[in-house]
Amino acid sequence: MMRALGYPRLISMENFRTPNFTLVAEILTWLVKRYEPQTDIPTDIDTEQDRVFFIKAVAQFMATKAHVKLNTKRLYQADGYAVKEMLKITVVLYNAMKTKGMSPAEKEHEEGSKFQFDLGSKIADLKAARDLASEITSKGASLYDLLGKEVDLREMRTAAIARPLELNETEKTLKAAIKEVLENVQKTKDMLSNVASDEANLDAKIEKKKSELERNHKRLQTLQSVRPAFMDEYEKREEDLQKQYESYVEKFCNLAFLEQKLEDYHRLEQERFEETENTLRLMQNKLREEEKRLMKSGGKEEDSDIEIQEDEGTDSEVDEERPTKPRPTRGMSVRVSKKRRHHGANKSPSTETKHFACSNAH
Repeated sequence: MMRALGYPRLISMENFRTPNFTLVAEILTWLVKRYEPQTDIPTDIDTEQDRVFFIKAVAQFMATKAHVKLNTKRLYQADGYAVKEMLKITVVLYNAMKTKGMSPAEKEHEEGSKFQFDLGSKIADLKAARDLASEITSKGASLYDLLGKEVDLREMRTAAIARPLELNETEKTLKAAIKEVLENVQKTKDMLSNVASDEANLDAKIEKKKSELERNHKRLQTLQSVRPAFMDEYEKREEDLQKQYESYVEKFCNLAFLEQKLEDYHRLEQERFEETENTLRLMQNKLREEEKRLMKSGGKEEDSDIEIQEDEGTDSEVDEERPTKPRPTRGMSVRVSKKRRHHGANKSPSTETKHFACSNAH
C-alpha cells in the first residue's frame, strides 16, 4: 500500500521486529502530509517529551480530520503493533486512491459486492441500520411539524428582535447572573476547603492508627519474650500426668491379664466337672446293665435280693461320691493365685503380668 501511495523507500516487517521510533515518525509525517499537505506537524523527536507531543499531535489530527481513532500507546511502542495503527491511515488513503482511479461501472460493481458481503456477514449492523432508519423517520416527522409552526414563530421572533432593549432590565439580568455565578464559585470553594479539612482529618486518623499499630507490635513482642509465671508448674504437672498415665496403663494391662487367667481357670474347672459327671454316668449305666444280667441268669431269690440291696447301696454310694458342681468365686481365684505363688517356680507373677501387659500393648 505504501508503494502504491508513492512512499520513496521500501518497508519490511523486519524493520519493526525491534522498536524503531524514527521510522514510525517518518511514516506518520509522510502520511499526514499525504492526507493534507498544508498541515504543520512538529517533527522534533529527540527527547521523550517531544515524542509524546508528536504522537498526540498526529492522533489528534487524524481523529479530527479523517475520523480515524489511533492508539497512541501502540504508536509509541514503534513495533508490530504500531504497524497495525498506521495501517488505519494507509487503508483510508489507499481506498481513496483506488476509488478515484476506477471507472463508474467498476465502482458500482464493487459497491454492490461490498453491500452484499456486509448484508450476509454483519446482521448486527443491518439491525442497527433498521433502527436508525426508523429514528430518521420519526425525527423527520417532528421536524416537519416544527417547520409548520415557523410562520407564527417568525413573526414573534421578528417582534422580539425589533423591540428595543431596556438597559435597566438588561443590567438587572446581568447582575442576577453574576450573583448566581459568584454563589456557585463560593460553593465550590467551600467544597474544596471541606475536602482539604477532610483530608487533614483522614491523615490524622491514619497517623493515630499507625502509632497504635506500632504500640501493639511492641506489646506483642514483649509478651512473646516474657515466660509466663505458671509455665514451670504446668510442665511439672504435665510430667506427673505422663507418669500417672503410664502407671494406669500398666495396672490396666495387669488387671486384664488376671481376668483372662481367672476365666481360663473357670473353664478348666467346668471341663473337669463335666468329665467326672460323664464318667459317673457311664459307671452307673454299666452297673445297671450288670444288675439286669444277673437278674436274668435265674439265681436264687435271696441271692438276687442281696444283689439288689448291694446294687442299691452301690447307687447310693455312687450318688454320695458324685461331686457337686463347683461355684467359681473371686476368692477361689485369689487362693489359687496364692497357692501358685507359694508352690510355683522362681518366676514371679508380677513378671508374668508385665510380660502379658507389654504383649497386649503391642
